[in-house]
Amino acid sequence: MLGKLHGAIAAAVTPLRDHGRSLDEASVAPLIRFLAEGGMDGVLTCGTTGEGVLLSVAERRRMTELCLEGRPPGFAVAVHAGAQTTADTVELALHAREAGADAVAVIAPPYFPLDEQELCDHFRRAAGACDPLPFYIYEFIGRSGYPVPIPVIERLRDEVSNLTGLKVSDTPFEAVSGLASAWPQVTAELVHRKADAAGARVNALRDALHGLSLPAVAKEMLVDKGVLAHADVRLPLRRLTDDERTRVAAI
Repeated sequence: MLGKLHGAIAAAVTPLRDHGRSLDEASVAPLIRFLAEGGMDGVLTCGTTGEGVLLSVAERRRMTELCLEGRPPGFAVAVHAGAQTTADTVELALHAREAGADAVAVIAPPYFPLDEQELCDHFRRAAGACDPLPFYIYEFIGRSGYPVPIPVIERLRDEVSNLTGLKVSDTPFEAVSGLASAWPQVTAELVHRKADAAGARVNALRDALHGLSLPAVAKEMLVDKGVLAHADVRLPLRRLTDDERTRVAAI
């Protein structure tokens, strides 16, 4: 365990094959190597860019294991354990700890807008399952459908010893870590050096990709770069159309 996350963390795609029906296990190690060589300090597995909520618990556990097996020394692997149910979330958080991950992040479950007590109970159980790993609340209104109220965060800060921080993906932050999955160098330069040129490039990429599915875009780019063998995504997501591929190629 490397301790508290730091530096540039890429929200990694999940390599798939068979029209998105299966994990492409052979592509995970090349993906991790590409991100590490591109300047990333670590990855978040099975988040939004990684199509986590569309994967089975077994697939998510395996993705964690493959990332850990393929990482170089000092490269952090954080696991997004958020799921629709508390039981699945706890199972994924516990597995992350037992497998040797460095941190766990959990998003508020989508569909049902949970009240403050329900959210506190959900996050507390998840944090307890991965303790002593650093635990991060994953705040993303656009995916959960509702915010995590500040009183919930304040209460958990007092009650959960391993609560370390928040992963905030609300506007205007959502593009940076997801873009790093296919464009690690420019993202690393922005995070490590605060370079104006890198910031302008990231903003330009974000604007150019507006309205496109980031998992699909990132996978097309990674196939073009020889990192992944397939650009498959999990249904109901779809791959890029020919026009969209042309648009991405122009970038």
